[in-house]
Amino acid sequence: MKRFAIQRLKAWKEEPSRKPLILSGGRQVGKTWLMKAFGKEAFTNVAYINFDGNPRMQQLFSLDYSIPRLLSGLQAESAVVIKPGETLIVFDEIQTNPAALTSLKYFYEEAPGYAIIAAGSLLGISQQQGTCSSN
Repeated sequence: MKRFAIQRLKAWKEEPSRKPLILSGGRQVGKTWLMKAFGKEAFTNVAYINFDGNPRMQQLFSLDYSIPRLLSGLQAESAVVIKPGETLIVFDEIQTNPAALTSLKYFYEEAPGYAIIAAGSLLGISQQQGTCSSN
């Protein structure tokens, strides 16, 4: 299973019009491990950001979606110099920061050279907030 998952992620990395990838799943199923293992195997650097209980990232993503500003904040948070094609950016527990989830669209449109993988428990529920109605 590990080899299959890593091979699928390597194929994603090589796609010419690669979009940020979102891994969703239950708690404690190995999403974080998979992202970090893939990053170590396929990239020079991994910039790991955990959004769970992280007020710095809440503040960073609350202002706007300026890619240069976000990259600067992500570099400071991860202590990794982020370079397109060389660095995997990992957004873990992204469901706790809806603005970070929205930022993926801006990264794709304005900075497609950056490889970003996001993961979170209950991500599907988070994406559907506000779309359900009660009788």
